[in-house]
Amino acid sequence: MASAPLFPLEARGLGVILGGHAALDRVDFALDGRARVVVLGPNGAGKSVLLRVLHGLIAPTAGAVLWAGSATRAPDQAMVFQRPVMLRRSALANVEYALAMNGVAASERATRAWEAIDRVGLAHLGKRPARVLSGGEQQRLALARAWALRPRVIFLDEPTASLDPVAASEVERVIGEIHAAGTAIVMTTHHLGLARRVGDEILFLHEGRLTEQTAVETFFKTPRSPEAARFLKGELPWHKSSPDSSTG
Repeated sequence: MASAPLFPLEARGLGVILGGHAALDRVDFALDGRARVVVLGPNGAGKSVLLRVLHGLIAPTAGAVLWAGSATRAPDQAMVFQRPVMLRRSALANVEYALAMNGVAASERATRAWEAIDRVGLAHLGKRPARVLSGGEQQRLALARAWALRPRVIFLDEPTASLDPVAASEVERVIGEIHAAGTAIVMTTHHLGLARRVGDEILFLHEGRLTEQTAVETFFKTPRSPEAARFLKGELPWHKSSPDSSTG
């Protein structure tokens, strides 16, 4: 049976209150699933909260997330966090465990897990304990773990944060391959160069509000909102003092 359509993915009047603070405030947009979408904004703007709401980890205080018009959470999706949790087992077993938790038959798990870690360039480390891998290798393993589920959309929260340039470049390569294989990408980043290279479309958040949704080149050349223009000039602080300052 064919999978139900996922797109357009819509946010309609999304609001989230955390610690008495509006982490998201009346956010509206629609994504078609073709463009690689990058969510930008100062720390505390609500970027990570938005991804968690879209993925279904946080219930909105107001509004709704709609998948092709349905408020039912779509199953064909995955999320990779800035600091992925590695289980106390091999790299391969980490991927197999994710497959098992998502109902993949035991007869398929090893093949799919090997395929996934090979795609991200970690086949030679498949038997090594995941927790001894470098930060960049762990992030690629997290991408393999998500990709093995064959999702139609992956949410990525700061996937290259704290990585050195070589490791970040490898993660960027994998993200490009995931998208080329047909998986939609929605990601946050604080790295403007990465946003420009990887993104097709920008969602810009400021103090929980979406002030701009536009093509990446338009955003960087002629931002439409004063908040985005100030951000690109470095006039908005990366950090702000608020209960949401740790949630992007």
